Amino acid sequence: MSSHTDKSITEIIQDLFETVRELELRYPGRKFSIDGHLLGSLGEVIAAEHYGLTLLKNSFEKHDAVDKQNRMVQIKATQINRIAISSEPDYLIVIQIAPDGNWSEIYNGAGSRVWNNAGKMQKNGQRPVSVEKLKMLMESVQENEKIGL
Repeated sequence: MSSHTDKSITEIIQDLFETVRELELRYPGRKFSIDGHLLGSLGEVIAAEHYGLTLLKNSFEKHDAVDKQNRMVQIKATQINRIAISSEPDYLIVIQIAPDGNWSEIYNGAGSRVWNNAGKMQKNGQRPVSVEKLKMLMESVQENEKIGL
């Protein structure tokens, strides 16, 4: 019998989504979305592993991690076509997580570029940014601006 530590993060996420599918089949009409804190935390651990980041305490303001060059990084994960930010981070990594556990980088660069192009402040104190806009902004990011390279 293998221990859970033998599984990759991708395999663990696949198991989560399989559990969601089973719950939705068992309870028709109910949604068991993987969102909010769970999705955010998954994104943070994926980014930390992939980009060589050190995660900060959960309550740390504005940033989630620090890289080997002591650059402060906010990490956002999404499954939909947008993210929301409530402040301007030094650096920002945005990933999109698929139900099969795989993920893709949407944005990796200066937080100011995204902050300056985000939508207007919403009632909840957050500014929306579409995945399409993030991909467009990513095209102008220079290699030396990226985290983890």
